[in-house]
Amino acid sequence: MIDQEYTLYSLRKRISAFIIAISFLFFALIVRLIVVQVFYGNSLQLKAYGQWTRDLPITAERGKIYDSNGATLAVSFTTYDIYIRGREVKDIAKVASVLSKKLNMDYNLIYDKASIKTVSEVLVKLQVDSQTAKEIMKENLSGVFFAESIKRYYPYGNLLTQILGFTTIDNVGQAGIEAYFNNILSGTDGSFLVQSDLQGKEIENSLRVFVDAVAGDNIYLTIDVNIQRIIEEILEKIMIEQKCKSASCIIMNAKTGEIVASSSKPSFDLNSIPRDDAVSLMEMTKNKIVVDVYEPGSTFKILTMSSALESGVTNLNDHFYCSGYHIVDGQRIKCWKTTGHGSQDLTTGLVNSCNVVFMTLAQRMGVENFYNYLKKFGLGSKTGVQIASESSGILMNQDYVKNVDLARIGFGQAVAVTPLQLITAVCAAVNGGTLYTPSIIKQTTSFDGTIKTQNQANAKTNVISQSTSNTINEMLKKVVNKTEEYSFVAGYDVGGKTGTAQKYENGAIARGKYISSFIGTYPASNPEYVMLLLVDEPGAGAYYGSVVASPYAKEIFSKMFEYLNIEPIKEVQNEYFEMPDLVNKSLLQAITELNNIGVSYEVDGEGGIIVKQLPPPGTKVDKNDTVLLITN
Repeated sequence: MIDQEYTLYSLRKRISAFIIAISFLFFALIVRLIVVQVFYGNSLQLKAYGQWTRDLPITAERGKIYDSNGATLAVSFTTYDIYIRGREVKDIAKVASVLSKKLNMDYNLIYDKASIKTVSEVLVKLQVDSQTAKEIMKENLSGVFFAESIKRYYPYGNLLTQILGFTTIDNVGQAGIEAYFNNILSGTDGSFLVQSDLQGKEIENSLRVFVDAVAGDNIYLTIDVNIQRIIEEILEKIMIEQKCKSASCIIMNAKTGEIVASSSKPSFDLNSIPRDDAVSLMEMTKNKIVVDVYEPGSTFKILTMSSALESGVTNLNDHFYCSGYHIVDGQRIKCWKTTGHGSQDLTTGLVNSCNVVFMTLAQRMGVENFYNYLKKFGLGSKTGVQIASESSGILMNQDYVKNVDLARIGFGQAVAVTPLQLITAVCAAVNGGTLYTPSIIKQTTSFDGTIKTQNQANAKTNVISQSTSNTINEMLKKVVNKTEEYSFVAGYDVGGKTGTAQKYENGAIARGKYISSFIGTYPASNPEYVMLLLVDEPGAGAYYGSVVASPYAKEIFSKMFEYLNIEPIKEVQNEYFEMPDLVNKSLLQAITELNNIGVSYEVDGEGGIIVKQLPPPGTKVDKNDTVLLITN
């Protein structure tokens, strides 16, 4: 009896333990199910969906790029990427025959692709144009699939090469605005999902899902494409006529800091990118306006003059004497006119571009005072423009500047700037004293045109006073208008300054290599536009900015005024003369003859006999132009 009771008791215990174990197991399964459903449900569902379906991408339409007036500079259009799914191909020979003919591809290559059964799909070709893709679709080839893609197109071809940049074949910005604002322009890709079996074949009459792509935002630049076309046309002309290494130009709105036009040559067509030559491509893609630094030479004298006037170390009644050189710390530093300019007032010193005057002004200010103004003008630091790879220029450490360095900085040596830095600083000198952050973006909009961001002029600091700026403007007007008040561009109020800078290689002066430049303002009395033109290593026989750069700057201004419908202030009839033959004459005879005509001249060399002249004899020359005399 006891054994029976013990046996029943043991059985009950075992049953209870079994029930508890089963209950615990079910409880654990329920907990696990809750965890899977609540915490991992979405991610697991996505993984499962990825196994059930095949995904063909739908590339988002890239945002457009416009100029300031709404002209389209970069646009996208639909193309098709073509794939083959070997497991679904019924007639390999037909697929290879049709695709090879329509796509201009090798028959055997496509035959091999169509024969592959080990992978779900293989790519045949990217970015096939719509017309060709539609012709292939009409063939109803089994196993051939199409995915919509986007290709970039630039309506103006080689215009704005460095500014716009370009994209990869996958529509990722690779240079210029395309790269800098890639996140804004690119949008969000969509996809086309179809249900498939274990082998990746599409299940007929199954569910298809479209996930729409979201188009990128549009960008409006501050660039005026019509002014851009003017400068690029002239730059191409410079490249041919001056046989130079490169030519660059930038035009800025002095009152806002907006870049109106900017270009460097040589360049290339953005619709036909030369990817086979990486070195050449990188050089032509580089935006020299913001990347390259150079010694500015005489154009820098605008900043020295502005600083000297504002600091009170000089005034318009001041006089200077130039004997052709200036001795600083025992070193004899030449003026560009080695015979000297003699006695001259401050304005005449700028008109003559006399190095002695500007060495004297720099020394009067001293290192600390002069550097204070140079840093206010933004030298030695980036401007903050929304363009990639901007350089900060080179401003010697203030603690190590010697008197001889200070003197050279005064006339534009021993300091290096980017073209953008220089024009930004000059804008501050002529606009009343306000330094602006340069801007290239006017606004951004969503794909439907809703404005998302809008650029506002960003004033950094006030560098000089309005009165000093007014004085600088009057001086620059006198620099370029040789015979009459409005003669540089007949009838128009233009100011400006030329520059001729030596180049350096391996820390030493590169013999015979120069950068010729011109910086101009309009209207000179209250500038709205400032233009900087650079000719790198001119090879046609002249290198002075007044001879090489100035005539082309005049042409740019003239075409610009015509486009903007700006009428001249007054009718001015410039005088012309026929260039006499001065070769083999003495320098004194040549100068006397040119003075009798009333034309300006530059002398290259220190010999006494003229061996070459520019322009050549018999050329019709404007009296406002500058003649170059090359001696032996």
